[in-house]
Amino acid sequence: MHDAESRRFVIRDRNWHPKALTPDYKTSVPRSPSQALVSIPQSLSETSGPDFSHLRLGRHDNDLLLNFDHGGLPQGERVIMFGRVFDQYGKPVPHTLVEMWQANAGGRYRHKNDRYLAPLDPNFGGVGRTLTDSEGHYYFRTIKPGPYPWRNGPNDWRPAHIHVSVSGPAIAARLVTQMYFEGDPLIPKCPIIRTLADPEAAQSLIGRLDMSMANPMDCLAYRFDIVLRGQRKTFFENA
Repeated sequence: MHDAESRRFVIRDRNWHPKALTPDYKTSVPRSPSQALVSIPQSLSETSGPDFSHLRLGRHDNDLLLNFDHGGLPQGERVIMFGRVFDQYGKPVPHTLVEMWQANAGGRYRHKNDRYLAPLDPNFGGVGRTLTDSEGHYYFRTIKPGPYPWRNGPNDWRPAHIHVSVSGPAIAARLVTQMYFEGDPLIPKCPIIRTLADPEAAQSLIGRLDMSMANPMDCLAYRFDIVLRGQRKTFFENA
């Protein structure tokens, strides 16, 4: 396939993604457009970069157990998050930037506006980044985040999740999504998950326990493959 053809990014399937306005997910009300969308052609800058292959990363940028060390290790269940990034044609996306951020084991973010009563962990920053290798693989070591309440309903709780940003082969393919953990009973109760009409779309957001990648006597591993647009795609966060 010629490079020019590979830059023709597939339009989102609006039947796969949630509607912009879903009142049960209350913040979608002010965020959703109030007028008809306007189609704007993709520009060259949106389809041709940036190139992250020469980005210099810190030694522990993808290891959240060590990248915020203030004299000890963070509290909580140690886990590995790994997988591959593919483009819309099923090809691995090499040397692309994958960023992640999350709450700590108690369900609290290191953010000035997070007022949840769970304490901050002095040894956990909650952010990481890495580049995929030549075959599109990525890898993080972190703490499994805790669930937390949010002001959507009287007693709504977010399931344990990790936010992920993938730059992809170009800005036009950038993806922001979330990984949930297999077996979490809060997943089907989450108002955000319930905005997805297709059960397969919800399943694409769940990291699967993979004992083959777990470190014995250390940490479990969850596989989360990400597909940028195309026929097989991961849900774009409705935010």
